[in-house]
Amino acid sequence: MENAQSVTPANAAGTRLWVERTGTRTYTGRNSRGAEVAIGPVEAGAVFTPGELLKIALAGCSGMSSDHAIAHRLGDDVAVTVEVEGAGHPTEDRYPDLHERLVVDLSGLDDAAKERLLRVVHRAVDEHCTVGRTLKAGASITLDVVPS
Repeated sequence: MENAQSVTPANAAGTRLWVERTGTRTYTGRNSRGAEVAIGPVEAGAVFTPGELLKIALAGCSGMSSDHAIAHRLGDDVAVTVEVEGAGHPTEDRYPDLHERLVVDLSGLDDAAKERLLRVVHRAVDEHCTVGRTLKAGASITLDVVPS
């Protein structure tokens, strides 16, 4: 029996990701490129909840994965919105179902071109949306608590 080789998780391009506590149940998420996002409960106001960030990550990933195909056929200035929703399970503290809607004007395409574009968009998202692929497959998660 072969031993599984340990893989140390890393982020794309060596980017460091972390959150820092800013108050009761509120945090600021940061990356080493200088981006920030406010995180907290709904009651905190102008913040994203962790669940909202998960959903936004999925929608953003689907949009980015399909962007080339859509822009190639509809132009670089095409307006695209990816909406996402999913209610939490009442007792399991998870989202059992997430639903995305990619909203784009296809009125300039004939029926055959629309069908081709829809096939390409679905294939691009299925093959290249890392967030969606991770959610569908599941991922192992570890937490180390390290004294400061």
